[in-house]
Amino acid sequence: MLAWVVTASTRRARVRAPELVGRGWLNTGGEQITLADLRGKITLLDFWTFCCINCLHVLDELRPLEAEFADVLVTIGVHSPKFAHEADPDALAAAVERYEVHHPVLDDPELVTWQAYAVKAWPTLVLVDPEGYVVHVAAGEGHAEALRRVITELVAEHEAKGTLHRGDGPYVPPPAPETALRFPAKVVALPDSLLVSDSAHHSLVELRGDGDGGEGSLLRRIGSGTRGRADGAPDEASFSEPSGLAVLPPEVAARVGYDVVVADTVNHLLRGVRLADGHVTTVAGTGQQWRDGEDAGPALAVDLTSPWDVAWWEPAGGVVVAMAGNHTLGLFDPVAGTVRRFAGTTVEGLRDGAAEEAFFAQTSGLAVVGDRLWLADSETSALRWVEPSAEGGFTVRTAVGTGLFDFGHRDGPADQALLQHPLGVAALPDGSVAVCDTYNGAVRRYDPETREVSTLAGDLAEPSGAVLVDGELVVVASAAHRLERPVPPGVTARLVAGAAHQVRRPSSDLAPGEVELAVVFTPPPGQKLDERYGPSTRLEVTCSPPELLVEGAGVDTALTRRLVVSDTVAEGVLHVVAQAASCDDDPAVEHPVCRLTRQDWGVPVRVVSSGPRRLALVMGGLDDSGL
Repeated sequence: MLAWVVTASTRRARVRAPELVGRGWLNTGGEQITLADLRGKITLLDFWTFCCINCLHVLDELRPLEAEFADVLVTIGVHSPKFAHEADPDALAAAVERYEVHHPVLDDPELVTWQAYAVKAWPTLVLVDPEGYVVHVAAGEGHAEALRRVITELVAEHEAKGTLHRGDGPYVPPPAPETALRFPAKVVALPDSLLVSDSAHHSLVELRGDGDGGEGSLLRRIGSGTRGRADGAPDEASFSEPSGLAVLPPEVAARVGYDVVVADTVNHLLRGVRLADGHVTTVAGTGQQWRDGEDAGPALAVDLTSPWDVAWWEPAGGVVVAMAGNHTLGLFDPVAGTVRRFAGTTVEGLRDGAAEEAFFAQTSGLAVVGDRLWLADSETSALRWVEPSAEGGFTVRTAVGTGLFDFGHRDGPADQALLQHPLGVAALPDGSVAVCDTYNGAVRRYDPETREVSTLAGDLAEPSGAVLVDGELVVVASAAHRLERPVPPGVTARLVAGAAHQVRRPSSDLAPGEVELAVVFTPPPGQKLDERYGPSTRLEVTCSPPELLVEGAGVDTALTRRLVVSDTVAEGVLHVVAQAASCDDDPAVEHPVCRLTRQDWGVPVRVVSSGPRRLALVMGGLDDSGL
């Protein structure tokens, strides 16, 4: 845990940064790094795990900061895994390459450094000053401007003290590999070919129908291959880690002038591709990530957030969008040129029922089978579906999966079966569903008639998408940088009696009875809470199971809340969503710059009689209460 030090001169708590401890380092040329090596630099610790969409957002948010303060700031990624697969060093090395992480990364599979810094959420950012003290903590995303202001103050302070040392940091780039495809994500079938999203090459690739992604199977590339968001001809257009692909019905394509909708994930856009000449057009999104507010209206005026997959679904009358960034499903109408929320509340979790009240968890794969839309909810390791309800509207159901912290590789009855972070689903000829069980390296089969789960194939390198072509399943083996056909005709599914696992993240002990929940937020330097139009903060609390809280669930404006924890429930998960609006604190400015900070936590809780009666979650700033 963090050690709180009270100095005689300031009489306020100062936190000496604990040492960085883990299994090894990446992006350092084989060198080990200690805090002593970083003395004189401002150090930004980014606690992340590569399954987490919010962590991926932060990687992109930090790139401009790293460039702006290149000679004084050292970013260290501390990779603290959620899933078992993420603890594999080879999988971590692949993820560091896949997401273009251009700073040193500490491999922390046992969560030693995570616990030393008392981290409670992915992602968490910790700033350490040149003298080795923690000066700022921020959980979640959207903190880039606050960090920039704190870093600017630290530069001025420590330059004046003579404790700031400018110069290069310890990052050593690894050699760049060469393959025709690099971390492909999804695949769809065209009349005589396959279209693949070549994610790490920031482009789309059309392959021969029998191709595997090798050089000899490439027919054409759509996209320049550099990260960007330009529209235009195939060699001019650009994407940023494109993922899902949806082929429009011919009559719809004829009306809108493009054939395929692409989930351009990191650009927060949907793109349209005209297959006749490969021309690319932006059809939805502003390029800005949705934070809060309007999520319905003209498609080009509404912010999206990490669209991961897309599927044309006739009952909904449009393209359903797996909006992984805020745990919802969107609906894009290409003919009307509109987009709106279709399902979900933005709370991360697993809750069935009416579409508008359901909880999702980073939906990453979509497929239509009959009148059902099947989806892979990666963070709950769940297979779920949406279907029209008899009363009108749509209903969400779960076939496999129990929540945010349970996973494994186990076949059998669906209520006992386990997956591990699936990213893709596909229809099989008999009406059953194939699941790209990504972190288990397997393709699983779910039979809706018998409600049984089995394993079709294993030993695949992070399968992330699949499509049925002439009765054969074509699978994207993302970490192998190729397509595979691992289920030959006639192969019988097998059963795997695997073990169950739980996320190893430490639980927070709480006492039964009254407990104070405090979300700590301090506006960044030069800003104050924005009270011009009413309360500037909002706090929403839910829990799983609902019986965990006797009192305290619901929505209010204060960032502190009295909870009453049940004495009959041994453990559960607190779902906390907090937000705070702040603006520049300059009365001379008529229109100050304002920002909304938002974070959600899924806090595993263990109820014990000797547990504390306060739970603090730091959204931004420092908690000086002596946690």
